[in-house]
Order: sequence, then C-alpha cells, then structure tokens
Amino acid sequence: MKAKFSLFTSLLFSTLIHAQTTASRYTLFDNDWRFFRGGATGAEHIAFPDSSWRQVNLPHDWSIEDIPGTASPFSIGAISQVNGGFTVGGTGWYRKTFTVPAAQKGKRLFLQFDGIYMNADVYLNGKKLGSHPYGYTSFWFDITDRLKWNEKNVVSVRIRNEGENSRWYSGSGIYRHVWLASAEPVHVAPWGTSITTPDVTAAAARVTARTKVTNTKGGKVPVTLVTRLLNNKGIEAARFESKQTLDSGATYEFSQDLQVKAPQLWSPETPVLYTAVSEVLVAGQPADRLETPFGIRSISFDATNGFRLNGKTVKLKGGCVHHDNGPLGAKAYDRAEERRVELLKAAGYNAIRSSHNPPSPAFLDACDRLGMLVIDEAFDSWKGAKNPQDYHLYFEDWWQRDVESMIFRDRNHPSVIMWSTGNEIPNRDKPEVVAVSKMLTDYVHKLDPTRPVTCGVNGVGPDKDPFFATLDVGGYNYAPQMYKVDHERVPNRVVYGSESFPKKALEYWKGVEENSWVIGDFVWTAFDYIGEASIGWLGYPQRQYFFPWNLAYCGDIDICGWKRPQSFYRDAIWKPNQLSLFVKPLKPSFDTLSFKEPWSEWEFPDLVSSWNWKPLAGQGTASGSAAATAFNVLPAVPVVVYSSCEQVELFLNGKSLGKKATNRSNEYIAEWQVPFREGQLKAVGYNGKKQVNVAELKTAGAPAALKLTADRSTIKADGQDLSYVTVELVDDKGVRHPTAENLVQFEVEGGTIVGVGNANPRSTESFQLPQRKAWQGRALVIVQSKPNAGPIVLKAKAEGLKDASLAIAAK
Repeated sequence: MKAKFSLFTSLLFSTLIHAQTTASRYTLFDNDWRFFRGGATGAEHIAFPDSSWRQVNLPHDWSIEDIPGTASPFSIGAISQVNGGFTVGGTGWYRKTFTVPAAQKGKRLFLQFDGIYMNADVYLNGKKLGSHPYGYTSFWFDITDRLKWNEKNVVSVRIRNEGENSRWYSGSGIYRHVWLASAEPVHVAPWGTSITTPDVTAAAARVTARTKVTNTKGGKVPVTLVTRLLNNKGIEAARFESKQTLDSGATYEFSQDLQVKAPQLWSPETPVLYTAVSEVLVAGQPADRLETPFGIRSISFDATNGFRLNGKTVKLKGGCVHHDNGPLGAKAYDRAEERRVELLKAAGYNAIRSSHNPPSPAFLDACDRLGMLVIDEAFDSWKGAKNPQDYHLYFEDWWQRDVESMIFRDRNHPSVIMWSTGNEIPNRDKPEVVAVSKMLTDYVHKLDPTRPVTCGVNGVGPDKDPFFATLDVGGYNYAPQMYKVDHERVPNRVVYGSESFPKKALEYWKGVEENSWVIGDFVWTAFDYIGEASIGWLGYPQRQYFFPWNLAYCGDIDICGWKRPQSFYRDAIWKPNQLSLFVKPLKPSFDTLSFKEPWSEWEFPDLVSSWNWKPLAGQGTASGSAAATAFNVLPAVPVVVYSSCEQVELFLNGKSLGKKATNRSNEYIAEWQVPFREGQLKAVGYNGKKQVNVAELKTAGAPAALKLTADRSTIKADGQDLSYVTVELVDDKGVRHPTAENLVQFEVEGGTIVGVGNANPRSTESFQLPQRKAWQGRALVIVQSKPNAGPIVLKAKAEGLKDASLAIAAK
C-alpha cells in the first residue's frame, strides 16, 4: 500500500443527479416512450410517424422480451451465443414527445440517461445531441438551446447492441432511468459536488465541501453558497456560507470547511445517512437548492491492519455481481436493485464488487441506505479485445470521459470504498499495458485522491509485479496460493480475492482470516446471472451445443432470489449456529460433458433439498408382496449437512442416526448414508448440550395446491414499485414438492406482471408471458404497481390444483 493512502478519511454523499436534487429540479422522464425493434431510417426527425410503435415505460430491455414470432427470448443462433446466454441484441429506436411550458424559458434544461446499452445516438427535434458508446456509464446533455418552448419536442434515441460485445448478458435499450432537469441560470453544476473529510473521529468530523456553481446569465452576478448538514432527524449539524462574484459563462468551485460534532458514523452495521442542503442565492434571492443524502466515515488500507473502517479492521465478506435482474433482464427498477442488496446482506455479505462495470445509481443508493461496501469497477477491457466488438473499440477515445462519469457520479457514496479500473486485462505483463494501467490510476487519483485504485488480476505471479505496482490494492483472481508467497516478496502489498470459486469458499476465507494483508474475498458470483451459460456445470470451453443452458449457474443466490446450497455453506463459514440439510441426488441433476478444463472450477457439489426418492432403473421389481416391497427399498441416500454448530445429530422419522462434529477441521460438513424411508429427515445442531438450530426435509405428497407469498404486501402506487411473489406447489399438508414442474398461469388486477421465472438454468420459457412452469416446486411472479392507489390482486392456477390468490396494497 502506498504511503499516501495510509489514512483515508472522507465524508461522502450521493451525487447522483436524481438522488442529489429535489423533485422540483429533476423530473423522472421514464413514461410514455415509443419503441421500435429494428432499423427506422429518419426516426430522428420530429415529424416521423411513430403511432404504430409500441408504447413502453422505462426502464426497458428488449433482449429479455420474446423474440418476435416466438415465445422465448433465447435462440441457439443468437450472435451473443453462450456469453450472452443465447439472447438477441440488434438495433432499436425510442422516441418521446414532450412539451416544456413557456414559463420555463430562461432556465437551463438537462436530459440525463443513467444507462443505455449500447452505442446510443441521441437526437432532439431532428438534431443530434451526441453519441455515447459505453453501455454502463451515465451521461447528460444541456438541451436548452435546442428546445421549442410551449411546442412539441421529440427526443429520439437509436441504440445498437450489435456483434459480439460482451462476456455476459448485457440487455439492450434504455435499461436505467432517464431524467429531465430544470435549473436556474445560476446553479450547482451537474455532478459538481465533492465532499471529503481530512479528519474523522467519534468526537468530530472536519468536512471539506467543494461545490461547482455555474453562471449562464449574461453578466456578472454576486453568488452566495450556503451549505447546511442535517442529521438523520433533520436537525442542523453544521452550516457554512461563502460569497463570490461570477463572470458570465463562468464556473467557480467553492471550498468550504464545516465541523460536525459527535458524528454518527456510517458503516454496514449503522448505515446512518445525513442530508446536505446546498442553497445558491443570487443577489440574496434563492436560485438553486439541492438535498443530498450522505454518510460520514473514514477508510484506510495497509498490510499490517488491512482495511479499516472508522478505525476498526473489517474483513470484506464479498461477492461479485453483474448488473442484470434475472427475469427482468437488465431493467434497473429501484426496487429490483434494492432487493438484491437486501438479499445479499441477509446472506452475510458486507461488500460487493460491481463486475465489470459501474452499477446503476439506484443500486448504489440502496448500498448507502442498507449498509453495503462497494468496489466500483469501470471496465472489462482496455485496448485489447476480449470480444470483436467490445469496449476496446472505444477505449482510446472514451476512457477518460467514462472514468469521469463513474467518479463524478459516484464519488460521494459512502458505500464506495475502492475504484477498480478493470478486470483480467489481456497482456498485463507487457510494458505497454502496464503503462495504460498507470495512466488510469493516475487519472483516478487526480479526480478522487480519497480512495485507492484496484484491478482484478488473473495469472498472478512475479511477472505481474510491474502491473500491481501501478495499483494501490491488488485484486487476486483465483490465487489464494499466492497470498503468503507474494507477501514474502512484496510485504507492503495489500490484496484481496477479487474472484474466487464457490466450492473453495473455506480455503479462500482462511486466507482472509489468517493474513492481515488480505482484506477480503469476493466469490464469483454472489448472485446468479444470465450469460456465461453453464460455467457452473459444463464449464469451459464453451460451445453452441450448450444450448438451452442460458444461466451461469454459479451464484450463491439464484436469479429469482432464492439461496442455493453454496450460500448455505457460506453461512456455516461466516456465521455461528448455522445448519442446513441437503441430499446428493441419485443421478446428476443435468447431463454432464467430459471435456471441461481442469481450471474451470465454478461448479458446486450437486445437492438438492428433497426427501422424495424412487428406485433407479433396474433396482426394484413390481411391488405386491412384503418381499417385493423390501426389495424395492432404495439404496442408501447420501445426506450432507453444513453446520457451524459444534455437533449435528441426524434423525429419520424420529430415530437417531448418530451425532457428528462439525468444525473447521472437517470443513463444517457432516455426511451420512441414509436408507430412504418416506417421512421426515431432521438435523439438529448443538453447542454443548444445548440445541441451537434445526433443519428438516419432509417427503411431499402429490401437488394439491398453490401457495403464494409476497416479499412485500404493500408497495408504492408510483408505476415503478415491485412486489416479488413466490409460487410454491404444495401437497395437502403444505409441503412443497421438490420435483413439481406444473405449468402455472397468472392473472393480475390493479397491477402489471413485469416478469416471471423459476431459476431453471435450461428453461427457454418466456419471462414476459403470464405463465411459467415450476422448477423444484417453485416459480416467481414480479408484480408492478400502477400510478394510482388501490388493491392489486394476483391469481394463480394450474391444472388439477387448487387455485390461489394474493392481495397487495398499492399506496
């Protein structure tokens, strides 16, 4: 770790345009767009007839929608192939008609896009505003001089997601929010606020606020900037006032020092957010006002103490996360982003690596609010190609602007603790690539000197030392064996496992716990995702005939938000008194190919939550006599328990099958061979003689009914909020049938179904139709509110089963 980063202290708050400002300045611009999938020559012109185009609300992703003429978003011939999960990109057009009242004339108007995938060309009233090739950074235009006041205006956006341009599912379209901003001629510049603290203690925090104010008026103006800091109860904690005369067309950066006494420090355990109020006055009259959530915390990194947050060493329990939201595709609804953070935090995570691109503003807002640390990552490629049409085509011309977008937008989030410039960059042992890494790091330091720079590096060895020397913290992809070796050679290097294999979770975590210079581990991946299809089963090398696989199948949590066995194993490693119970299936869950490379290790042991078994072919005879019935008994079933309890006792129908210790020496795993009998398999965890946890599996009868459970029974009536409803196929005693795959059909009143799923990695069913086959006895329905309050009623039915309904209140 470089000496200049031995102490990081910063008071950080969100500079997201929509989070930073009051609703009066920024207006959500998501509704009533027209969309056309394909080419549309002349669609940038204001008079272009678009009445036949489909009306959509944003966020929108056409790649998650059914391919025209089919009932599936997947195609074996898709250009994206295995990388993109066999989904289809192409060209699409969006148009929106709007009117700006003449009363707004004299103000400055801005149009901001939080994210478009990819190669966006934006037009206003037939004139091009500009282009933006990268699919993951936010951008904005000042549209004031192109507007027609009190008349019809048309913004048109052409998007081209063409060729092989991604190593995972990217989605296509305007998949994040769009905002229309209205500001007075003298205003705080977009992304113009940066706040740090040179000193943070329990007694006081010294705050340095730098705020850029722009004057677009025709002459000099006297400007006063008042910055007030409010605590989480709305009480003023600090105030500072500055004055400056601004020339016409000038931007001035105010620098203000404020003192906050006895600050409530932000951390994952106490994610306390303050509010910064920035008020701009011109000649004493109010001109601009911003309200911004922020958090006070200090960070530091060194090889002796590791990562310290507010002066305390914290080990990063991390996971890599791609940007898609499973059945929703790339659509970044605020609630979808928030739910992912909630689920990861509940699973024990305290840190996320946004691989391999900046996340949505809504995702970082949720991390701030819920208490999740973030490594904010810029790119997957630089000058060297990983795919023929990926970012390497644009790097030379755009890297600087995209780095600026990431840092200016995200630099004030308390959740963000490191900037990552990339991942597994090709030829990182070459001097020319080392030079690019140094260029990126130097520029990031210039823009934000308060956080370290990192990068995910594979093939770790001495030949990568020049590359690591350009970084502040080294990201080691799949290299726990190098932790001690490299420390002996480079003792001041701070490292973390930037990617790790799920099945080796304990090995990687030991490396974190036992070495002060290893600050954390980030599993690949925390959340499953579309694309890199079947790396968690068939692995590499990948081939077209992997189809119909479309999910990676390597995530701790699946695309519906349900924990997979590897997540329960991680519970046993990270948390006390954990207990989970699984069975190794008597035949593999999926077909297996034999050519997987030895280094391809993203698979996890094949385990299921089932106590429903039948004889395999050739193992039994027709029943009828007692002897035949006895002959028909299954062989022993392998049972696996993950536990951080001191001992586990296994019971079959109330009869003890013995106790076994579970601890680090046996990797928190206990196994039994259990002759199958219908009924109840139960594991009991003990610390000493005290029972501390129980897990059980029950034999399910034939499916008899549908059970619906919503993650939230009350949602906002804003046309954006979501409720995730789990659908279970249960027997007459309420036990979910672990192999049921019935087709379930849905109807909704008062809301909209925006996605369905079941987490089956080989299912090619539609994510959009109001139906879905169950998998492992479950399915998921995502219901969206409408802009008006009232009850939402979801109904579900399946042939031969009792119907079910569920009420959700939209307020």
